[in-house]
Amino acid sequence: MKRLMILRHGKSDWNAGAASDHARPLSRRGTGAAMTMGKLLSRLGETPDLIVTSSAVRARETALLAADAGEWGCETIEVDDLYGTSAGGALRVASRTPDEVDRLMLVGHQPTWGYLVRALTGAAVEMKTATVAAVDLRMASWRGAPEAAGTLAYLLQPRLFSDWDL
Repeated sequence: MKRLMILRHGKSDWNAGAASDHARPLSRRGTGAAMTMGKLLSRLGETPDLIVTSSAVRARETALLAADAGEWGCETIEVDDLYGTSAGGALRVASRTPDEVDRLMLVGHQPTWGYLVRALTGAAVEMKTATVAAVDLRMASWRGAPEAAGTLAYLLQPRLFSDWDL
């Protein structure tokens, strides 16, 4: 069994004067939420073995801040393929993951992440900013990701943990 951890980027700063949607950075709230999720996942023993993030600035910042705050120590790979993709496109990215990786985290965008959880589990979830959904996939190899099905292991939203002493 493989676990796919699906992390939506933190809240972005619409007033940052970014040249494009792709270049929009995180807001201060988004930065804090990314760090909260990194610490929380570490505390729960739910750290990824590998992070693959969209190349959009806000997604990359979310991935790096969460990994740093949680002291994950895993590799982070940035790919253009997760920006503006579909659920199927995200699963094709996952299918390129080495099989020694048991927990893969994809960092990207709505509405794709909500569609991805639904495609894998049948569950309709609200993927607010910096929310992480973990799906246990019934497969032994990431090559099977495009045809995978699974069960929702958890759904965590940072606002539920913002007052915790993480």
